[in-house]
Amino acid sequence: MKILIIGGGNMGLTYARSFARAHITSRLDLRLLARSPARVPALAAHELGTAWGRPEDCVPGADIIILAVKPQDSAALFDTLRGLVQPTQLILSIMAGVRIATLRDALGTPKVIRAMPNLPAQIGMGMTAFTSTDEVSRAELVQVQNLLSTTGKTVYVEQESAIDASTAISGSGPAYVYYCMEALMAAAADMGFAPAEAELLVSQTFRGAVELYSQAGLSCQDWIARVASKGGTTEAALGAFSGGAVRQGLMAGAEAARARAEELGK
Repeated sequence: MKILIIGGGNMGLTYARSFARAHITSRLDLRLLARSPARVPALAAHELGTAWGRPEDCVPGADIIILAVKPQDSAALFDTLRGLVQPTQLILSIMAGVRIATLRDALGTPKVIRAMPNLPAQIGMGMTAFTSTDEVSRAELVQVQNLLSTTGKTVYVEQESAIDASTAISGSGPAYVYYCMEALMAAAADMGFAPAEAELLVSQTFRGAVELYSQAGLSCQDWIARVASKGGTTEAALGAFSGGAVRQGLMAGAEAARARAEELGK
């Protein structure tokens, strides 16, 4: 299986490293297309696969083509690839907001998979939702899921609209976590902790809480009940969260992100 990754940025290199680490392909079968011939040496220096500078030299021989460029560069990318992509080749796009219909029309290929990864994919802890056109076979879906799973967990969704929803939840989600962490670090600093102490208190608390949740099979409400004793400190904190305003704010933020994802797709 010959894989071509177009895009030598963070996500393109994340996939290349993950594939190499999982031994899912060989360096000979992994191709990376640089933005220009002048950037080939820098891309080749990563020693992850064969670096190329001209699409006409590497696109025709690929089985799977991964589009890992910024969505604002998609029009230029389509101009470059038009006429080179064959109907038998499988396109995997991680360009946020670029719809399947756009990819099909621009590249003239029926076999398209659209995926939405998130930032923790860089450390193998990512969450990726993906969907596909009907022309993608079951075997090809399994192949692509194996590729995506090298960066973390995956979920297949039937409707493309769910990709916008996953963008709002898991794609943007790490920023929501950091937002909450930053607020608690600020609270810890106000209580007299040094910045390093505040960071340790908060980061380890988040890490431990998520690990407990992952291992024990209890709901969030179950865990809240275990932490919050009647009349205790946790109950006081939960009561100060403005009668659910924090919860509603987070839900409204996720909905705003979903609406923006849909808008960008148009």
